[in-house]
Parts: sequence; C-alpha cells; structure tokens
Amino acid sequence: MDSEAEQSTRTKMESLRRICDREFSIQQQKIDSKANLREAEDELVKVSAVKACIDAKKMAMRDSISATKTRVEELKRTVQFQMTRRDEYGAIVSQQSLEEVEHEREENGEILEAISWYNRVLGFQIEGGHGAKFTFDDINLKNPKQEYSFAILHANYAYSLLDCNPHLNGIKELINELNSTNDLLGFVRIMREKFQAAAALGLQLQSTSSHDCSTISMQFKKVSHGSKSPAKVNENQIIDGVFNKHLKEVVKSDILSSVVHHSPRLKELAKPDLLSLVACQSPRLKVLYPNLNFSAYLGLYLAIVAKKKGMEIERLALEPGLAWLVSRPCK
Repeated sequence: MDSEAEQSTRTKMESLRRICDREFSIQQQKIDSKANLREAEDELVKVSAVKACIDAKKMAMRDSISATKTRVEELKRTVQFQMTRRDEYGAIVSQQSLEEVEHEREENGEILEAISWYNRVLGFQIEGGHGAKFTFDDINLKNPKQEYSFAILHANYAYSLLDCNPHLNGIKELINELNSTNDLLGFVRIMREKFQAAAALGLQLQSTSSHDCSTISMQFKKVSHGSKSPAKVNENQIIDGVFNKHLKEVVKSDILSSVVHHSPRLKELAKPDLLSLVACQSPRLKVLYPNLNFSAYLGLYLAIVAKKKGMEIERLALEPGLAWLVSRPCK
C-alpha cells in the first residue's frame, strides 16, 4: 500500500514538473515576444522620424519649386520689359544718331559752301611746301583770272620773302614791318592792296624770287615810322583810292546774300563787326584795320577753315601748308 502511495506521488510530481516546464517555456516566449515588440516599436519610431524628415524635405522642395517658378515668371516679365525698353531706346538712339549725322552733313555742306564762297569772294588760295605761297585772283578788273602771288618763309622767328609776282616796290619795308609787328594777316591785306594798285597802274607780271633779289629778313625789332616822302605818299594815296573803290563795290553788292541765305548760322557772322569773331577766337589774330572788309573776310575765312579741320585757329600753325596763317609770338 505504501508503494502505491509513493508511486502516485511520483506521478503527480512528474505531472507538476511537466506543467512547470511548459509554463516556463510559455513565460520565456512571452518575455522574448515583449523584447521583440519593444525593438519593433523602436524601429517604427526611427522609421517614422525618417519618414517625417523626408516629408518635410518634400514640402520644402515643393515650396522652393513654387518660389522658383514664380521668380522665373517675374524674370520673364522683367526680361520682356527690358527688351521692350531696349528696342525703344535703340529706336531713339538710332533716330538721334540719324539726326546728328544729317545735321553734321548739313553743317559740313554749309561749311564747304561757305569756304567755297569765301574762296570766290576773296580770290585767295594758300599753298604749302617750302614756305607758304599766297595766290590772289580777281585783282585785275580787265583780267579777273590773272593771278598775283607772293611766297614767304618763316624761320628762326623771322619772315623772309621767297617770291613776289609781280615785283612790288617797297616790299622790303613791308617785310621789315611784318617782322616788327608779327601781323601776318595785316601783311596779307596790304599785299592784296599792293597787287590791286599794281593792276590799276598796269604793271606786268614779273616774278621777283630769292634768286634775283636778296632774301629780305630781319629779327623782330621795332621799326620807326618817320615822315614819308612825297613819292611814298602819292603811292599810298593811289593804293587807298583803288582799294576804297573796290571796297565800295563789295559793300554795295549782294555778295553776302547767297551764303547767308543758305546758312542761317552765318547771319550773325555777316555783320559789319566781322572781326570780333576772329579777335575773340584768337588774340593773335586781332586785326589792326577793322574798317577794311577784306581783313574781315580773310579772318572769317580762316576761322571757317579752322572749324572745318576741327581745331582752334591757333593750332593752324601746326597744320602742313597752313603754318603761315597764324604768326607765333616773339621769343
């Protein structure tokens, strides 16, 4: 009987052990499941954070794309506006350039016309080379195309006569006076008067060059102006009379009307006080004889030539062939 009880107890113990082992296994599985669940939850949190970051980046990218599209549209409108303004400004500049070119063309045409007119009125030409040759026509009323000329050289601050056609009396005194006063413009005027007087007296053209007449040259010195001989007085009276006769013809004629009509800007220049323009342009070109129209014409002619060449009158001394139009100051 005892053995049966012991056997029954062992059986119960074995049954309880199996139950405990089974429960332990179940509890261990639960613990492992909970650990796995916690790991899964942690992984889910990480994935959720990554997803949130990606979503935020997507939103930022969408906003950036939207802002970029808006900026692109604004830039397109700005570019279109600038292109429109560029076309407008280009049209304005083109029109202004066209007007300036047209104005310059008209002005050049008027200047060339004025120069041509003064060439015809003055009958005056200058040729460069060794010295400067001054040629006049319209001197002899019987033969207007007949040319009268003289050539001078300026070197070492002194003028010298190279040639004079026809030969004129008193030329040495005129050169001396030129070296004394340095008034080339006045000298040219006086030479024209001398040629007019010679034409009136009927002198034949006869060249006087530096080969048959000693070169007349002197440094700048003051020349005394003493009393003139009767012959000299008579000669001057003849010169003044002949020149004043031509002067009255010029004043009475419509010699200025054509060029003034075609060039309104020359209306102010065509006044009796023509010499004021030359005097204000260059103190070196002040004329000693303001009442003589030829001096006025000559001065204005030089001013127009200077304007055509785009330089001041004083700079004409540097231009080849025109070096004798402007006398330099004495040193």
